[in-house]
Amino acid sequence: MIEVGIDGLCRFDGFERGVASLSEAALSAAAAAPSAGAGWARLPGEYKTGAVKSAARKIMSESEALVVVGAGGSYVGARAAVEYIRSPEYNLLASGSPRIFFAGGDMSAEHVERIVSLLSGRDFSVSVVSKSGSTIEPLVAFRIFFSLLEAKYGSEGAARRLYVTTGMNTTLDAFASERGCARFYIPDDVGGRFCVLTAAGLLPAAVAGCDVDAIMSGAREEMAAGERTAALYAAVRQALYASGKKIEILGCFEPSMRYLGEWWKQLFGESEGKDGKGIFPATAMFTADLHSLGQYIQQGERILMETFITADRPRSSLRVPGRRLFDDGLDAVSALELHAINLEASAAVRDAHIEGGVPVIELGVPELSAESFGALVYFFESACVMSSALSGVDPYGQPGVESYKQKLRARLSGAASLRRGVSSRCR
Repeated sequence: MIEVGIDGLCRFDGFERGVASLSEAALSAAAAAPSAGAGWARLPGEYKTGAVKSAARKIMSESEALVVVGAGGSYVGARAAVEYIRSPEYNLLASGSPRIFFAGGDMSAEHVERIVSLLSGRDFSVSVVSKSGSTIEPLVAFRIFFSLLEAKYGSEGAARRLYVTTGMNTTLDAFASERGCARFYIPDDVGGRFCVLTAAGLLPAAVAGCDVDAIMSGAREEMAAGERTAALYAAVRQALYASGKKIEILGCFEPSMRYLGEWWKQLFGESEGKDGKGIFPATAMFTADLHSLGQYIQQGERILMETFITADRPRSSLRVPGRRLFDDGLDAVSALELHAINLEASAAVRDAHIEGGVPVIELGVPELSAESFGALVYFFESACVMSSALSGVDPYGQPGVESYKQKLRARLSGAASLRRGVSSRCR
């Protein structure tokens, strides 16, 4: 389902040399990668969605809102699914489905309080997601939103409206077990950033009205197609990295892909960025960011590569009006579909950036759909493991993330002095 275009890249140093052999090496390296976190690869064929769909129906029948509490891979994948399949404006357009709010990804009091205010007068449920059960940001948010549940529905009512997705035998799992809450498990060999195709991503998607079976079907289709396309993407990235391209920009031409890009950043950033190695992942929304980042991309330091994602078929047939308003020089676009213009824009940006010295890899999907979302998830996960393995790093650990967590817990352990410090700063 995923198509990879590499036309126009042969002019770049280091690209042609060994890309074919690198593709083969990527397949071999992935096969030799540690198996401790490789459970994601079997999810499309083995993960059962029945309990997820049942829980989603219950939430939809009794709640006007669902608060998804999670950080990193525990929430960006879910938000990516909702925005990609439904709409970035889902909460404004939701009809017949609960609104979905995401918390726990930051420590912003303003953000959390805004969600609290939006829940006023609404029946709601909470889905808390943490593979480890100990990540600080979502646990802080969870205290707030579970307290709201208890205040509104009492202890037993709160338990019935709480859905917990975690690892086996975590303290969060014990909490849910004691209260008889609905529980889902992320398998031990599936890391947080690889858990989109579990309840972590599928439950919020189902509540938003996404067809989770179609998501899994798209992932299975990509899995059945084999890994050679993902291996090619991994090999091209590594060939360009070896030639000095240290930053990869994922350029999306549909706002619906914004959180797919956020998930992609975590997937590749945490998997590859180790041992002084790794391509730095960044995202850009085109054509909007051409009016900010475009100048740097075109003529700044030549350390960039780009990957563009486009959808062939539109979900909208909106056309530019044929009536001429003034001499704007755009008579050629009269009555054209806006999607066709967007595709021409992506081709023009590709040509301009390649001419400016920025390699562009093109990824194409047939359309924005549940199937193509599942296919992209499996494709990127496969490519990420291969690319990491080619770099000689373990794709599954993230030891660097623990550093800030330990320092934050140490600072928070002096809570009394922290409260005094906040009070003195507010005076």
